[in-house]
Amino acid sequence: MCGITAKISIEEHGVRRDLLRSLKRLEYRGYDSVGFATNNGVFSKSTSPMSEFISEVDEDVKSFVSISHTRWATHGGVTHVNAHPHFDSTKTVFVVHNGIIENYDEIREELERKGYDFVTETDSEVIPFFFYDEMIKNKKSFGEAAKEFIKRARGTFAIILTIKNDDKLYALKRDSPLALGILDDGFMLASDIFAFSDETNKAIFFEDDTYAEIKKNAYSFYDSNGDVQSTEITVFDWGVEEEDVQDYPHFMIKEIHEQPKTSKRLINSLETEQKKELSKIKDLIGEAKRVVFVASGTSYHASLIGVHLLNRRGVESHAVIASEFESFYLVDDKTLIIAVSQSGETMDVVTVIKKAKEEGAKIVSVVNVPYSTIQRHSDVSLEIRAGQEVCVASTKTFTNQLITLFFIAKLFSYKEDLSLIPDKIKKTLEDNEDKVKVYAKKLYKKKDVFVLGKGATYPIAREIALKLKEIPYVHAEGMMAGELKHGTIALVEKDTPIICLIPKNNPSMLSSAKEVEARGAEVIVISNDKSNKEVDFLVPESDDAQFSIYSTMIGHLLSYYIGVLRGVSIDKPRNLAKSVTVH
Repeated sequence: MCGITAKISIEEHGVRRDLLRSLKRLEYRGYDSVGFATNNGVFSKSTSPMSEFISEVDEDVKSFVSISHTRWATHGGVTHVNAHPHFDSTKTVFVVHNGIIENYDEIREELERKGYDFVTETDSEVIPFFFYDEMIKNKKSFGEAAKEFIKRARGTFAIILTIKNDDKLYALKRDSPLALGILDDGFMLASDIFAFSDETNKAIFFEDDTYAEIKKNAYSFYDSNGDVQSTEITVFDWGVEEEDVQDYPHFMIKEIHEQPKTSKRLINSLETEQKKELSKIKDLIGEAKRVVFVASGTSYHASLIGVHLLNRRGVESHAVIASEFESFYLVDDKTLIIAVSQSGETMDVVTVIKKAKEEGAKIVSVVNVPYSTIQRHSDVSLEIRAGQEVCVASTKTFTNQLITLFFIAKLFSYKEDLSLIPDKIKKTLEDNEDKVKVYAKKLYKKKDVFVLGKGATYPIAREIALKLKEIPYVHAEGMMAGELKHGTIALVEKDTPIICLIPKNNPSMLSSAKEVEARGAEVIVISNDKSNKEVDFLVPESDDAQFSIYSTMIGHLLSYYIGVLRGVSIDKPRNLAKSVTVH
């Protein structure tokens, strides 16, 4: 979940100008605390907002070697002492870490018996003490210490170390993402190529259970046995033009309004340069006995639409939440896994596809971030081309995930015209945004909201409910309308807001709306049927599947404007991070 960056350069670089600027690009990975350290022993950390912290760093702080970290708290509260970098008692070994050391308590107890005193509540603090004990006290090389750590540590880690008065960077990796960017004047290490994509388009991606030593003008990679590992430089293309909030008050509303452009860009790509990948996916689906979508959160909701589309066309399909996959599903060599992930780094999904490959399954991925772990573990991958999404809550990426799944369905006789989607998105925004603002004023004090859907709109009910939880912190439940009578209707009271998704005057949905209305609920109808006289938000004509795009946009807008009225942090909701890289 955390973001880590490091830089080593031939000439001294400014910590504020160079290192922390790159870290700011990874703030979406966590914003509980921030910090940096240099190889001349200068360090600082804080629980203040990153922008505030950066502004307070003296521009004269320079170094040849530096590391930095932005934290999403797992072990230990959000405090100054728990912030990274961590270091040993002598402030010799400084460490930043993304991941979880599962057996940290065991390692910590062993180090405490050796006389080391710990001051934080974190799992990460064992790392600097471990390497201090191995390298400084016992005079071992980094390679010897790294091999021992990889052998001893259980869990996930991307670790970068700098040692006082040492002119190298050191790094280790298992499961958590880590890449080396190759600069003209040195190198950068980061959780994500976006950290350095404005400076270089060349990177080396770390494999699991490997470590590296990086000098100012050279690098060496090793496997867990200490043998030199060959590396491949990847030349990547990852645009950065959309990271500026421009004239919008928040990234979320900017990213909602970008969708006519981003959806069109994706459609053009799928019809041209990614057409070969679609053809390969058709072959893989044809060879498979079953298709299983694996995803989490918003991506899981998109996957449910994919299941709906494929099952209706005779392709046996299922969707399983990644964190529970092992408990509910078996995989064999006749299974095709379709992994859907915005970041391409979702740890629960990564774990599933690694195990599925061991069972002989083929892997297709639908990702937004190119060169991500999930993409690199896939047999075929489609990129949704939504561009950088800064707001933690996914909006434009969800829409592009749906469009990608529509294109996969077109391989199996889905006939609807997809070229009209960008214009219909634009019309949805133009016709409904002012209405949404009015309804937000009615709803922003409500504590509970229910969202009802059926068939293709059931996943959308869940998605809208999720956004109401994520952004304005409203307790919301998205559910199948047919299940309402089996318990949940007992919670319906006078003026309870219930959003009903009713494409083409679906009779079952109309009936459910009347049922809750009869019990005093405040019914809000989203429909694509002009003849429905009770519609509150009318979206463009479409089939049930594409209705999912336009109705979701209403839900996302409602979440945004309710959040604005509640005065919450829109782009950085409490306790959440954009990329979930831990279990």
